[in-house]
Amino acid sequence: MSFDADLHVLYKITNAPINRYPFPHIYVRDIFPPAYYRALRDHLPPEDLFTTPASLKRVVDEYPDSRLLLPLTSQNLAGLPEPYGAFWKQMASWMLGGEFGRAILPKFTEFLNLRFGDMGRMKFFDEALIVKDCTTYVLGPHTDNLRKVLSLLYYLPADDSLEHLGTSIYVPKDPDFRSTTGEHYPFDAFVRMITMPYLPNTLFAFVRTDNSFHGVEPVTDPNIRRELLLYDIKVVNPPELARQEPDVQPAAAKPAVHFTF
Repeated sequence: MSFDADLHVLYKITNAPINRYPFPHIYVRDIFPPAYYRALRDHLPPEDLFTTPASLKRVVDEYPDSRLLLPLTSQNLAGLPEPYGAFWKQMASWMLGGEFGRAILPKFTEFLNLRFGDMGRMKFFDEALIVKDCTTYVLGPHTDNLRKVLSLLYYLPADDSLEHLGTSIYVPKDPDFRSTTGEHYPFDAFVRMITMPYLPNTLFAFVRTDNSFHGVEPVTDPNIRRELLLYDIKVVNPPELARQEPDVQPAAAKPAVHFTF
C-alpha cells in the first residue's frame, strides 16, 4: 500500500511558517496522511525490542533510562519481526540516507548560513529513532550537542489525552546565557515559554542554536508511554570544535551516509 507519505511530509514541512523566537522552530499538525498515521501506530514495535540509552552508550545525548530507544539502523531494521519490519524498512527507505534531509534543509538556509557560512563545504548525515518515554521521564533545558543541525520530533500518541506532555521551549533568566555543550540545566534557571502540545500526528522541529533550549517537564502521570519518532540531521565536522578543548568535544560521528547541501 502506498500513501505517498514522503511527499505529504515534505509538503507540510516546506509550507509551515517558521517561528523565529526564541530560536527557529515549526509546529505542524497532520504531518502524515491520516491512513499512514494509523498504519504507523499499528506498527509500533513491541517494547521488548527497545533498549536504554546507557545500553547504546548514547551518553553524549544525556538521556535518562526512563527513555527507551529503538534506533532505525540497518541492523535493527533487519532484525525487526513482521509485520513491523516491512513498515519501518519502507519508511527508512525515504526518510534516511540523505534525499529527505537535502529536501528539507533549504527551508532553514537563513539560519544555517549564520552558523556554517559556506554550506557547500559541510557534510551532513541523518538518523532516526523510535522513542518511548516512561513515567518519571524528565529532560532539563538544553540546546543539544554541536553535531545536531536540525531535530524533528514526530509525536505519535493514540489520542489527545496527553497533550500536556509535549516538548517545551525555554528562555534563560540570564538573557546572555548560551550553551555549546548540550548540558542539561536546572529548570529554575529558565522561564518556560511554551509547551508544544503532544497531539496525534504532529511535528515539532527546530534548528539547533546556542540558545535552542528545550526540554520535557517531569512526567508524573502513571503508566505513561510518550511515543515519538525522532529524526535528526547532524554535521560531520562541526566548525565550533576547532574552538573547543578536546575534553569537551562531542564524540566522533559514527560511519554514516554523508550528504551535502
